[in-house]
Amino acid sequence: MFRKVVVGISGGVDSAVATLILKNKGFNVCALFMQNWDIKDEMGICTSDEDFKDASEVCKKLNVPIYYVNFVKEYWNEVFREYLHGDAIATGHYARTSFGSYLENYSDVKVKLLRPYDEMKDQTFFLSQVKQEALRHTMFPLGTLLKSEVKNIALQNGFQKVSRKKESMGICFIGNRNFQSFIAEYIEDKPGKFVNIENGETVGDHNGIHQWTIGQRAKIDGRSLPFFVARKDLDTNTIYVAERHNHSALQTELFFTDKPHWIYETPEELRRHDILSCRFTDQNMKEAVDCEVYEAERGLIVSLSREKRALAPGQFAVFYKNEECLGSARISSSGPSNFILHWLQRNNVVFIAHKLNIYKTTISGNCEINTENEYMQETKTNKYTTCKSSNNQIKENIQDNKISIVKLGIRHNC
Repeated sequence: MFRKVVVGISGGVDSAVATLILKNKGFNVCALFMQNWDIKDEMGICTSDEDFKDASEVCKKLNVPIYYVNFVKEYWNEVFREYLHGDAIATGHYARTSFGSYLENYSDVKVKLLRPYDEMKDQTFFLSQVKQEALRHTMFPLGTLLKSEVKNIALQNGFQKVSRKKESMGICFIGNRNFQSFIAEYIEDKPGKFVNIENGETVGDHNGIHQWTIGQRAKIDGRSLPFFVARKDLDTNTIYVAERHNHSALQTELFFTDKPHWIYETPEELRRHDILSCRFTDQNMKEAVDCEVYEAERGLIVSLSREKRALAPGQFAVFYKNEECLGSARISSSGPSNFILHWLQRNNVVFIAHKLNIYKTTISGNCEINTENEYMQETKTNKYTTCKSSNNQIKENIQDNKISIVKLGIRHNC
């Protein structure tokens, strides 16, 4: 049924071995090398030409035709369906599906995305937005192999050069260069202020919110302790920073998302009981956290079993149940930080109804609202300090506040 397979090849060891395995399995294989960014006239180091050379050498050795595609100009569907006429595609990702490594279990039912045997190389995080139509026709030849086995196969078959190449862990299309300098070539600087989240004091200047991410260390001169980005206010072009890597303003146990993409279908547990117990991560290869997921009209409300540092709007939350990758959703709001919940507690939770209404607004659809910025404005005229008490009553009240936010979102069908 699946005879002609188009394999994505990058010039690295994983895609080289995937191509070799498919060839040895008797498939009619052709390779596709993809350029995903227009690097013309940019400064910095570009490895695309060298990678294509390495990929071409692998394909020549295997007697496999290779095609170079510029994805800045061409779309996958045009290439795959109209030009290459492939029955299936294959990649060197470490992942599996319920249809098997070579679609040997293909059927009319929906397909599930599963973790690979090599848990240390799991790449299902990057595949969590793939649609059914594409996943049903995708092979993952490395899903049942360990990385060490892949390297051994490469060496045994004369792929010494690609087996020695350093693996890419960042944004591959920008090459070996600083991310801020890369972004600066496309977005103009917009200077603003770094403001201490604790007291509203201006502590430094920045060249643009777009150059900074939540949790990143801020470069502020003349300070004895390092500051870290806690919140960003797009309206005022202000970045709120907190001292210390583990400051409570960087910790949260609750967040909201846009509409999720469930790979197989909406989990049965969520459909039946309106709550899903699973695990989530917002970064590849980071330890997953136990969570409870609630479905709202415009997205998900996710309550974590423990605090999580530096959750940022725009990142993707990926959900897992045992070995299955259920799907993912874009984080629209990182929810109330523990710093805000402490503040509510210190003020006898007088303003909690007002604060909860802000969160209701956020999860009702305006994903640009930064839900703690109103509080940040208050700190400019009112000097608050972080509550450092570990009193059990405070912890219980904070947990109650978190639960109240979840219930509010569900009750209003936000």
